[in-house]
Formats: sequence, C-alpha cells, structure tokens
Amino acid sequence: MRQNDLLTRTFAFGVNCLKFLRTLPNDPESKLIRFQLGKSATSIGANYEESQAGSSKADFKNKVKIALREARESNFWLRVLEKLDGYNSEEFKNLLNESAELKNILAAIVNNTKL
Repeated sequence: MRQNDLLTRTFAFGVNCLKFLRTLPNDPESKLIRFQLGKSATSIGANYEESQAGSSKADFKNKVKIALREARESNFWLRVLEKLDGYNSEEFKNLLNESAELKNILAAIVNNTKL
C-alpha cells in the first residue's frame, strides 16, 4: 500500500464515521460516544496527514504514533457501540473493520520506521 492510499483511507474513515454518528439517537450515552468517536476518528487522518510533512523521521514516527492511538480509541468506541446497541448494519461492520485495519497498518508503520 502506498502512503497516499492511507491518506485517502484515513480521510474517508473520518468522514464515514461522522456520517454514521448522525444516525445515533440523542440519548446521553450516544452524545458521549458521538463526541469521543467524532474526535478520534477524524484525528487519525489529521495526524497521518501531518506526519507527511514531518521535519525528521522522529517527527514522522511521533505523528504516526498519535494516529495509531486515535485509531485504537476509535476502534474502542465502535466496539462500545456494538455491545451497547448491537449495531449490525453493513455500514457499521465496515467502520469496525476499517478501524481494525487502520490500527494494524499504522502499528506496522511505527514498528518499521527506523530512527
């Protein structure tokens, strides 16, 4: 996978999560998750985008580590939604799967970046 592909995927993941969050009910739990997941899902792409202009390999790796933490958090909130409300739509399954894949890809980048 080329890094530009990952830029596209992280951007699309953030947008798709925001679109999905519009469908959540207006109860207190959903409000909390909407806020947290909205922040973490969009932060993955923002931090990966920033990593592309890193001033050094260490700066690049640090930004990717932040994106990885945000991907882990996004995956967490999606799993909470799955257990809390039993989401089972194709759209939701795709978000959950993509969050896991992004986690794995970003972890591989962090682990393979030599300083």
